[in-house]
Amino acid sequence: MPEQTFLDIRHLDTGYNRSQVLFDVTVGVPWRGGVAVLGRNGAGKTTLMKTIIGELPAWKGDIALDGRDIGRTPTEQRVRAGIGYVPQEHSVFARLSVRDNLAVGSLNNKTAAAVDRVLAIFPKLAERLDQPAGTLSGGERKMLAIGRAMLGEPKLLLLDEPTEGVWIGVIEEITERLIELAKEIAVIVVEQHLDLALRVADYAYVLDRGRVALQGAAADVRNSPDLVRYLAP
Repeated sequence: MPEQTFLDIRHLDTGYNRSQVLFDVTVGVPWRGGVAVLGRNGAGKTTLMKTIIGELPAWKGDIALDGRDIGRTPTEQRVRAGIGYVPQEHSVFARLSVRDNLAVGSLNNKTAAAVDRVLAIFPKLAERLDQPAGTLSGGERKMLAIGRAMLGEPKLLLLDEPTEGVWIGVIEEITERLIELAKEIAVIVVEQHLDLALRVADYAYVLDRGRVALQGAAADVRNSPDLVRYLAP
């Protein structure tokens, strides 16, 4: 675990109804930089993200943000405290234009400079401001979702499968933008695209059946002989 942590999760248990998904999970995220959460489908990655943002309650364990316990804090307060979340699905309002989607994201940050910064990060969005979000390509929708989350000026950005359904030619562009973001804020990325995740991340956790099976510096995890075993279907 990184020594200086902004998000500190200790011995987390949680799940859905009576079905436990995460077991004794301990994760630390530094003040800035990327952290990858890897694992095969069903390993508990999305469950971890939903618990951090507050969509799922922690059954056991502690979640602290900047030294403050947020384990029982509502999602809205976690967002105000500096957590942004881009879920795997349904991350944009399909019938609204790109401009209106950004307006929704900027309700708490009405400065034109903030919107301009998002458009500078993702210039493709500037070309499609009046286009309905539902007609964008998969990659453009992901860019819009990330851009909208950035308008909340998060200190920690949670990204669940940011390149799912994205054309290979756009993955590189999204990767470069995330690398730049991770120089400024903390970023947790859940991603099946291993190369992307480990390029964005300085540190990585690998979940297997709801437990942390492997962790370490991103380069060490990439080179671990155990990695393939934990990621294999």
